[in-house]
Amino acid sequence: MTHPQQRAAGKVIRPVTGSGPVAGAETGAEPGATSGAEPESDGVDEALALVAPRTLAHRTASPRSAPPGTASVRAEDSPAGVPRAKTERHRATPWPDARDVATRAGAHTGPAHPGPGHPTTGPSGPARPGSSPDHRDPERPRRHATPLGQALGHVLAEPLRALTDLPSFDTSAMDGWAVAGPGPWAIRDEGAVLAGHASATALEDGTAVRIATGARVPPETTAVVRSEHSRTDAGGHLHARREVVPGQDIRPRGQECRSGDQLLPAGTPVTPAVLGLAAAAGYDELPTLPRPRVEILVLGDELLTAGLPHDGLIRDALGPMLGPWLNTLGADVLATRRIGDDADALRAAVIGSPADLVITTGGTAAGPVDHVHPVLAQAGAALLVDGVKVRPGHPMLLARLEGGRHLVGLPGNPLAAISGLLTLAEPLLRALAGAPASTPYRAAVRDEVHGHPHDTRLVPVVHRGDQVVPLHYNGPAMLRGIAAADGMAVVPPGGARPGDVLEILDLPWPVSPAPGAAQGACFT
Repeated sequence: MTHPQQRAAGKVIRPVTGSGPVAGAETGAEPGATSGAEPESDGVDEALALVAPRTLAHRTASPRSAPPGTASVRAEDSPAGVPRAKTERHRATPWPDARDVATRAGAHTGPAHPGPGHPTTGPSGPARPGSSPDHRDPERPRRHATPLGQALGHVLAEPLRALTDLPSFDTSAMDGWAVAGPGPWAIRDEGAVLAGHASATALEDGTAVRIATGARVPPETTAVVRSEHSRTDAGGHLHARREVVPGQDIRPRGQECRSGDQLLPAGTPVTPAVLGLAAAAGYDELPTLPRPRVEILVLGDELLTAGLPHDGLIRDALGPMLGPWLNTLGADVLATRRIGDDADALRAAVIGSPADLVITTGGTAAGPVDHVHPVLAQAGAALLVDGVKVRPGHPMLLARLEGGRHLVGLPGNPLAAISGLLTLAEPLLRALAGAPASTPYRAAVRDEVHGHPHDTRLVPVVHRGDQVVPLHYNGPAMLRGIAAADGMAVVPPGGARPGDVLEILDLPWPVSPAPGAAQGACFT
């Protein structure tokens, strides 16, 4: 199964950086512009910030329709008395690759941030709420020398080049006989040539010696004759049952690569096969990019960490889920912290976090205890995405914090939070980690899927042959459907009919539910 795909409701979306002084403005400066007249925005009241083509059809702030292939960010007025973070404005065009995303977002794929504790202490003492320490550490290396045993899931920081010829000497590809010249061959009395031992003396024409797979072939060897293709006679001579071709069943030096050859390009994810290739090529360590560091802040007074729900309290489903999910996306999760509905505690956690990316859950709307927007305003953050036109998950947000960090605000409902993981957090993490973008794919839906009148829907689906089947438990607070799903179908406004081809957002792991699991989730 592929990794989550980066796509947007039937269109890929590419943000083109612009800047505007206030949310709701209909013009945007060209990149780098600081003053002067601003060009017309072609009727687009600003679009998504920076992250994925999967940042589905972002909510518009203007009744005017956007040109084909564009989408826009919601820029609603804030409730009275609630400060809002500044909103940077972007125009959307076809989507770039992950590194371009990082560049446009201001995401740093090089120096990251110091260890825990640094942002909150220093020569000036503890950071105060509302202050903005620079979390970047210019001394942190842009690449790590990671031992092979620890490199799985990382990304190569530079091309992997062979440190030696592979094979580094001529070796036997089979168990059999090393022979020289035409047969029949007189069998030498010395023992077999074995792998890991120095090669035997040179063979003379008309002679043969037994050899094992992987052993270094003796000098002057013409070919290797497989044991099953040979016979010996009473006089101690070897005969071939088949024609012997010079060089047969010999792996010549440098057959796979020569020293210095590029084996893999920079940006390649380190898989088990890559580890094997690197070991064969002589590596003890791999040059890898630092894994983006993430801190998770689970918000809400109503959350329990153990036991059954009771007295208005519910179990925290996101805390146990987000850390492992983000690990599969290549993140180094520093901590999962639970914070009540306390604006001061949230502000201190956001400002003091050493992470490249802060993930919050809940608190992104405009309710009485939704503190994320006010905290971002006080922290001097720039809102890049402030609400999207997708259900579930419409109150998700993305902000750029000072010091080159980012914050993704996920809704509190579990399936809505997964929408934000797939469409905001995952593409940004791929960009930060230097991982390549996934290739989008589409599939026909077997059954009718009800749609939202105006917004895109994300619906859990399972694969059935070359089609996908929508699952029933797809409400914003439900996890039963996604737990049995292979991915999420991108359903356009108005819904989809049987046979309609939809884009599919895969989950970041192979899904093989136990027999009956998908049926238990219920098809629509």
